[in-house]
Amino acid sequence: MSRAAVPGLPSRHPIGEQLPALYADDDFAQRFTAGLDTVLAPVFTTLDNLPSYFDPRLAPDDFLAWLATWVGGADDPRWPLALRREAVARAVELHRWSGTRRGLVEALRLVLGVSAEITGDGGAAWSSTAGAALPPAPADTVVVRVWPQHGGAVDAAHEVDADRVRALVRRLCPVHTDCRVEVLPGPPTSEEG
Repeated sequence: MSRAAVPGLPSRHPIGEQLPALYADDDFAQRFTAGLDTVLAPVFTTLDNLPSYFDPRLAPDDFLAWLATWVGGADDPRWPLALRREAVARAVELHRWSGTRRGLVEALRLVLGVSAEITGDGGAAWSSTAGAALPPAPADTVVVRVWPQHGGAVDAAHEVDADRVRALVRRLCPVHTDCRVEVLPGPPTSEEG
């Protein structure tokens, strides 16, 4: 990410106009400060538009990846720009749901454009009694079923990339959870659920 000189960008605060009257008619002073104006114009423009840099829907494209690191958002330069902006804008909300079914379903929908259904609880247990016996081992594997978001049959334009789904599920599922991914051609029927 870099902010650079923009050819022909005028300065909103020309230095030559702010010099004492002694230098107002000095050709060298005016040319010298005009060169500085060329260098400073992008700085003033950036500062004037600073709030837009912190809004992922308005930030310059090259600033978006850096902004994603500030909020711990997912960002992939291969994604369409609109998806990248949405992922950064919703990063905080998705962090709030991290490790939950809702968080995983929302992330799969947002990042990969797939619908998902999650079954199983991962076997998490707790006790409010200090020194209580340990709970039994988890009895169930979490099953993540995904299908194209449009709900129809898979075609070349809406094919689910199983490897990307597995990678995202591995990244977002709690570490103690055994997750299995199933890619379906469409929404599960009642006998599949």
